[in-house]
Amino acid sequence: MARRAFAQEDGNLNTASVKSSRVRQYIDIDLAFANKPSSGEIYKKTDAASVKQAVKTLVLTNKLEKPFRPDFGGDVRGLLFELADYGADDVVKEDIIDNIERYEPRAEVIDVVVNTQPDRNSISVNIKFRVVNTSEEVELTTSLARLR
Repeated sequence: MARRAFAQEDGNLNTASVKSSRVRQYIDIDLAFANKPSSGEIYKKTDAASVKQAVKTLVLTNKLEKPFRPDFGGDVRGLLFELADYGADDVVKEDIIDNIERYEPRAEVIDVVVNTQPDRNSISVNIKFRVVNTSEEVELTTSLARLR
Protein backbone atom coordinates (compact mmCIF):
# COMPACT_ATOMS: atom_id res chain seq x y z
CA MET A 1 0.00 0.00 0.00
CA ALA A 2 1.33 3.41 -0.90
CA ARG A 3 2.04 5.85 1.87
CA ARG A 4 0.47 9.26 1.69
CA ALA A 5 1.67 12.45 3.25
CA PHE A 6 -1.01 14.32 5.15
CA ALA A 7 -1.08 17.62 6.94
CA GLN A 8 -1.17 17.77 10.72
CA GLU A 9 -4.70 19.22 10.56
CA ASP A 10 -6.04 15.97 9.13
CA GLY A 11 -6.19 14.49 12.62
CA ASN A 12 -5.58 10.82 13.28
CA LEU A 13 -3.08 10.10 10.51
CA ASN A 14 -2.40 6.48 11.45
CA THR A 15 -5.93 5.11 11.16
CA ALA A 16 -7.78 7.54 8.92
CA SER A 17 -7.89 6.72 5.27
CA VAL A 18 -8.51 9.39 2.73
CA LYS A 19 -10.67 8.41 -0.20
CA SER A 20 -11.24 11.03 -2.77
CA SER A 21 -11.99 11.02 -6.39
CA ARG A 22 -12.91 13.84 -8.62
CA VAL A 23 -15.96 13.19 -10.71
CA ARG A 24 -16.23 15.58 -13.58
CA GLN A 25 -19.72 16.32 -14.75
CA TYR A 26 -20.32 17.85 -18.16
CA ILE A 27 -23.09 20.46 -18.21
CA ASP A 28 -24.29 22.51 -21.19
CA ILE A 29 -27.43 24.50 -21.75
CA ASP A 30 -30.14 22.91 -23.85
CA LEU A 31 -30.13 24.51 -27.29
CA ALA A 32 -33.93 24.36 -27.44
CA PHE A 33 -33.85 27.22 -24.90
CA ALA A 34 -37.00 25.94 -23.20
CA ASN A 35 -37.39 27.23 -19.68
CA LYS A 36 -38.63 25.43 -16.61
CA PRO A 37 -42.16 26.44 -15.69
CA SER A 38 -41.43 26.51 -11.96
CA SER A 39 -38.29 28.65 -11.89
CA GLY A 40 -37.93 30.11 -15.37
CA GLU A 41 -34.39 28.75 -15.74
CA ILE A 42 -33.24 27.16 -18.99
CA TYR A 43 -33.02 23.37 -18.99
CA LYS A 44 -29.53 21.88 -18.94
CA LYS A 45 -28.04 18.84 -20.62
CA THR A 46 -25.65 16.78 -18.55
CA ASP A 47 -22.96 14.18 -19.17
CA ALA A 48 -23.53 12.06 -22.32
CA ALA A 49 -26.47 14.17 -23.53
CA SER A 50 -24.27 17.27 -23.30
CA VAL A 51 -21.48 15.72 -25.34
CA LYS A 52 -23.97 14.33 -27.87
CA GLN A 53 -25.47 17.80 -28.37
CA ALA A 54 -21.99 19.30 -28.84
CA VAL A 55 -20.99 16.66 -31.42
CA LYS A 56 -24.24 17.17 -33.35
CA THR A 57 -23.70 20.94 -33.37
CA LEU A 58 -20.13 20.44 -34.57
CA VAL A 59 -21.15 18.12 -37.39
CA LEU A 60 -24.01 20.32 -38.60
CA THR A 61 -21.99 23.54 -38.57
CA ASN A 62 -20.80 24.60 -42.01
CA LYS A 63 -17.23 25.59 -42.67
CA LEU A 64 -16.61 29.37 -42.46
CA GLU A 65 -19.76 29.73 -40.34
CA LYS A 66 -17.89 30.36 -37.09
CA PRO A 67 -15.88 33.60 -37.10
CA PHE A 68 -12.08 33.23 -36.89
CA ARG A 69 -12.33 29.43 -37.14
CA PRO A 70 -12.55 28.69 -40.87
CA ASP A 71 -11.98 24.94 -40.46
CA PHE A 72 -14.54 24.47 -37.66
CA GLY A 73 -17.49 22.24 -38.55
CA GLY A 74 -18.34 19.04 -40.35
CA ASP A 75 -19.81 20.85 -43.36
CA VAL A 76 -22.43 18.16 -43.95
CA ARG A 77 -25.08 20.68 -45.02
CA GLY A 78 -22.70 22.16 -47.57
CA LEU A 79 -22.31 18.76 -49.23
CA LEU A 80 -26.00 18.60 -50.10
CA PHE A 81 -25.31 21.05 -52.91
CA GLU A 82 -22.16 19.36 -54.24
CA LEU A 83 -21.96 16.73 -56.96
CA ALA A 84 -22.16 13.25 -55.48
CA ASP A 85 -19.23 11.21 -56.71
CA TYR A 86 -17.43 8.12 -55.52
CA GLY A 87 -15.20 8.73 -52.56
CA ALA A 88 -17.23 11.63 -51.17
CA ASP A 89 -18.33 9.46 -48.23
CA ASP A 90 -14.71 8.84 -47.21
CA VAL A 91 -13.82 12.53 -47.41
CA VAL A 92 -16.80 13.47 -45.22
CA LYS A 93 -15.98 10.69 -42.76
CA GLU A 94 -12.36 11.80 -42.34
CA ASP A 95 -13.42 15.45 -42.02
CA ILE A 96 -15.93 14.61 -39.27
CA ILE A 97 -13.42 12.48 -37.36
CA ASP A 98 -10.78 15.21 -37.64
CA ASN A 99 -13.15 17.91 -36.39
CA ILE A 100 -14.41 15.86 -33.43
CA GLU A 101 -10.86 15.01 -32.38
CA ARG A 102 -9.80 18.65 -32.70
CA TYR A 103 -12.76 20.55 -31.25
CA GLU A 104 -14.55 18.13 -28.91
CA PRO A 105 -12.09 16.72 -26.36
CA ARG A 106 -14.91 15.09 -24.35
CA ALA A 107 -15.57 12.50 -27.10
CA GLU A 108 -13.47 9.66 -28.50
CA VAL A 109 -14.67 8.58 -31.93
CA ILE A 110 -15.27 4.87 -32.35
CA ASP A 111 -16.90 4.75 -35.77
CA VAL A 112 -18.40 7.08 -38.38
CA VAL A 113 -20.65 5.88 -41.19
CA VAL A 114 -21.64 8.34 -43.92
CA ASN A 115 -24.27 7.40 -46.48
CA THR A 116 -25.00 9.76 -49.35
CA GLN A 117 -28.10 9.23 -51.42
CA PRO A 118 -27.70 11.41 -54.53
CA ASP A 119 -31.07 10.39 -55.98
CA ARG A 120 -32.84 11.72 -52.89
CA ASN A 121 -30.46 14.62 -52.28
CA SER A 122 -29.80 13.46 -48.74
CA ILE A 123 -26.91 12.54 -46.48
CA SER A 124 -27.14 10.42 -43.35
CA VAL A 125 -24.38 10.31 -40.76
CA ASN A 126 -24.07 7.77 -37.96
CA ILE A 127 -21.42 8.56 -35.33
CA LYS A 128 -20.51 6.23 -32.50
CA PHE A 129 -18.32 7.71 -29.77
CA ARG A 130 -17.29 7.22 -26.16
CA VAL A 131 -17.58 9.94 -23.52
CA VAL A 132 -14.08 10.47 -22.13
CA ASN A 133 -14.51 10.36 -18.34
CA THR A 134 -17.05 7.57 -18.49
CA SER A 135 -17.04 4.38 -20.47
CA GLU A 136 -20.46 5.17 -21.89
CA GLU A 137 -20.84 4.71 -25.63
CA VAL A 138 -23.22 7.04 -27.44
CA GLU A 139 -24.60 6.79 -30.94
CA LEU A 140 -25.70 9.86 -32.88
CA THR A 141 -27.64 9.53 -36.11
CA THR A 142 -28.61 12.52 -38.18
CA SER A 143 -29.80 12.92 -41.72
CA LEU A 144 -30.19 15.94 -43.91
CA ALA A 145 -32.19 16.35 -47.08
CA ARG A 146 -32.17 19.21 -49.52
CA LEU A 147 -35.49 20.95 -49.98
CA ARG A 148 -36.36 22.10 -53.46
